[in-house]
Amino acid sequence: MADLRTRVGALELRSPLLLASGIWGESGVSLRRAYDAGAGAVVSKSIGSEPRDGYPNPTIEEYGSWGLLNAMGLPNPGMVAYRGELAAARQGGAVVIGSIFGHDASEFRTLALAMAETGVAALELNLSCPHAEGLGSEIGGDPTLVTEITRAVKEAVPLPVWAKITPNAADPAALAVAAVAGGADAITAINTVRAMAIDVDLQRPVLTHGLGGLSGPAVKPIGLAVVWQIYERVQIPIVGVGGISTVDDALQYLLAGASAVQIGTAITHGGAGLFSTLNAGISHRLDELKIPSVTALIGAAHRGTQSV
Repeated sequence: MADLRTRVGALELRSPLLLASGIWGESGVSLRRAYDAGAGAVVSKSIGSEPRDGYPNPTIEEYGSWGLLNAMGLPNPGMVAYRGELAAARQGGAVVIGSIFGHDASEFRTLALAMAETGVAALELNLSCPHAEGLGSEIGGDPTLVTEITRAVKEAVPLPVWAKITPNAADPAALAVAAVAGGADAITAINTVRAMAIDVDLQRPVLTHGLGGLSGPAVKPIGLAVVWQIYERVQIPIVGVGGISTVDDALQYLLAGASAVQIGTAITHGGAGLFSTLNAGISHRLDELKIPSVTALIGAAHRGTQSV
C-alpha cells in the first residue's frame, strides 16, 4: 500500500489532503470533523484582530459544476473570541494551521503572536483575498509588502509560516519569491480568482459587493499553472489549492510541484467523507502506477520538460 505521508517543511502530515481556510472554519467542532475524517491537517478560517461582520447578503453565487463565486468580506469573531474554537479543533490531536489577515506588517505580527499561543502547528498568512479593501491581495500583490509582512511574522514566532499568495497578479511566482525573501517556510497557492456575475433582470451585480472570488473546478488550470511556475523558482514546499475534487486533481498538483493540497469548495458538496474517499483513491491509484509514496510524485512532471 502506498505511503500517503508527506512533509511541508518541518511539518509531517499523515495525508497530503488538507482542509482549506474558509471552509468549516467557523467552528472548532467542524474543523475537528474534517481531521477525524482523514484530513492531514485543517486550516482555520482567516482571523483578524477584531470581530468583522463581512459583507451583507447575497455573498455567494453557485455555478454548478464550475464552482462558487463569493464575496464574504472576511467575516470572523476576532482573535480573542476564536481561541475557544481552536482549542476545540485541537482536541484529540488534530493538526491545525492558523490563518491570519491584517492591514500591515505590525498587525500581522501581533496576530501571529496571539495565534501561536493557541498551539497551532503553523501559520498561514492570508495575502490573497481578492475582495477585501486594504487587505488580502491589495497588500499581497506588492512583493515588497509580502517580504515585509512575512519577515515580521518569522521574526516574531518560532512556528512554520506559509504565505498564501494571490493569482490575481501579473507574476504570482514573483510573490512567492518575495515571501521566500521574508523567510517563508512554505507557499500556499492559490486563493480565489477575482470574478463577478451580473443579474440581467435586475441590471446589477449578483453579489452585494460586486466583485468576488471564484473557486472550484473552473480555477484548477490556473492553480496548476501557478504551482508549476512557483516550483521552478523557489526551493521551499508548496501547498496547492484550487478546484481539487478527484484523485487525479490532487495528483496533478503533486506532479506540478505541490507537497500537499487543500480542498475547499468540493467539501461543501462531498462532506467530510471526501477526505477518506480521496485518501483511499490516491493509495489505490499510486499502487496501480507502482509508485510507493506521494512524495515520489512531487514535481515529477518537471523532469525532462522545458520551463514555461
